[in-house]
Amino acid sequence: MSKNSNRFVLQESNDEFKYNKSGPDINVKFNRIAFIFFVFFIISIVYMIHLIHLGSRKSDLSNNNQLKIINKLHRADIVDRNGYFLAKTVSSIDIGINPVEIIDQKKLLLNLGYIFPNKNYELIKTRLKRNKFFWFEKKISDENYEKIMMLGDKSIQAEEKLTRIYPQKNLFSHIIGQIDDDNIGISGLEKSQDKKLKNNKSSTQLTVDKNIQFLIREELIKYNKVFRAKGSAAILMDVNNGEIISLISLPDFDPNERTNITDTNYINRATKGVYELGSVFKTFTVAAGIHEGVIEPETKFKNLEKSIQCEKNTISEYDKKIPSDLTVEQILIRSGNIGSVRIGQAVGLEKFKKFMNKLSLINSIEFDIEEVGIPISFEWGKCKLATASYGHGITTTILQLANAYSIIVNGGYKVSPTLIKKEKNLKQEKILKNDVSNKINPILRKIVTNKEGTASLANIEGYEVGGKTGTAQKSMLGGYSKNKINTFASVFPISNPKFVFVVMLDEPKTNSEYVYNYLDGSGIIHKGTPFNTAGWTTVEVVGQIIKKIGPILATKYNEVY
Repeated sequence: MSKNSNRFVLQESNDEFKYNKSGPDINVKFNRIAFIFFVFFIISIVYMIHLIHLGSRKSDLSNNNQLKIINKLHRADIVDRNGYFLAKTVSSIDIGINPVEIIDQKKLLLNLGYIFPNKNYELIKTRLKRNKFFWFEKKISDENYEKIMMLGDKSIQAEEKLTRIYPQKNLFSHIIGQIDDDNIGISGLEKSQDKKLKNNKSSTQLTVDKNIQFLIREELIKYNKVFRAKGSAAILMDVNNGEIISLISLPDFDPNERTNITDTNYINRATKGVYELGSVFKTFTVAAGIHEGVIEPETKFKNLEKSIQCEKNTISEYDKKIPSDLTVEQILIRSGNIGSVRIGQAVGLEKFKKFMNKLSLINSIEFDIEEVGIPISFEWGKCKLATASYGHGITTTILQLANAYSIIVNGGYKVSPTLIKKEKNLKQEKILKNDVSNKINPILRKIVTNKEGTASLANIEGYEVGGKTGTAQKSMLGGYSKNKINTFASVFPISNPKFVFVVMLDEPKTNSEYVYNYLDGSGIIHKGTPFNTAGWTTVEVVGQIIKKIGPILATKYNEVY
């Protein structure tokens, strides 16, 4: 009997009947196996998808963490007015060693010594004995990175990091400042602009000029040695908008080294140091008199004493040959002490104080960095008015001095010193009368050109330099020392002022071997520093610097400044 679905075969045998099933039996077995395989296959696919999903989540988490780290370490670049990098965030590689992974220590040290010959390998051996991971070289150069990785030693481990570098090294150290290992600004613009630098993607552009800064710094370093000064400072400032083109304080430091500086000699002398600056204040006394309408340059003071008594103090002329009858102009040119006192007394205490505050000389001043000194407060009185009139017993910073001179010579317009490039603001507040600059500027020029003046060494042909010198004994607890602060506040070109350039030497000394070449075309040469005054030290420095930076400023002024 047969059917299409099942087939039975009956066979007759002597022994028994046999039942055979063929065909469909094989198919049933195959279908079961295929079903089981299919189930396992589906389960495997599900697990694989799950594993891939978990792996991708881990990868996403890792990427997110990495992005968080990068964002945390990000700081905007800082560039000068011409686009040169002053501070930049770059990717760098640090190399570490895990002593546990070292196979042949002797061979490793031999290879490292070949690549890094200047390392202290006794110290490295001590670290290896501790069997703890340590950093061997941070911010490794590309060349040395290739060499060390070619060693193929498992103990050498590399880690890529974002790091802050300062391509100009010491050149802008007091301006830019430093960050710590946690990417937090601790000084300079890195500190005052910390939040902005972390949040901004675009570069922060400054007003300073790398090339001008370099030239001024080189000359300051040179003359610090010539006059054996403890330190020095210089500020070059645009008198019309307050932009600082150069700001230097020596000694300086390399911010790339991340050194914790505790030596007070590294103070920012340009902005933080507070000094008595002497006769540079006489310009303000004369300006106050003109502003208040109590004197004119031709006003004559007769029978000026050689010395006057103020309480227990005696005020004397530094030059005993100075005439007793002097005009206001002559008092400023010859830097007369007694004449300056009489002008201050003519102005009066309250008006004199108000004028000094108007110029932001005796109070704190706002600036782009936090390292700004505060002038020492004092009680005003008749004697304080007398001494302040010629720059004695009154303090300020080099920054404030440069700012005040800018106002005096620019037509009497208020300016605010700045390091950060801003959009031009044409609106300026006029705080002094028109005739102050018109009458003061020619006198400042005569201080440089006249024989009676104290700044003839700065008479650089073609630049119309004017200015005022200041020589002051350095104040100390309980009195004054023999050490001096020598300052020269220069302005050029005086017929149409563009720049104020102030240089200060901290504790300069005379130099018997230095040769002075007079710059007035006379051909006179003088060997040796006859007096430790600003006229023979700081003025010489300013003259030599203007000779070098003058052509660059003259070329760039219409295009950049």
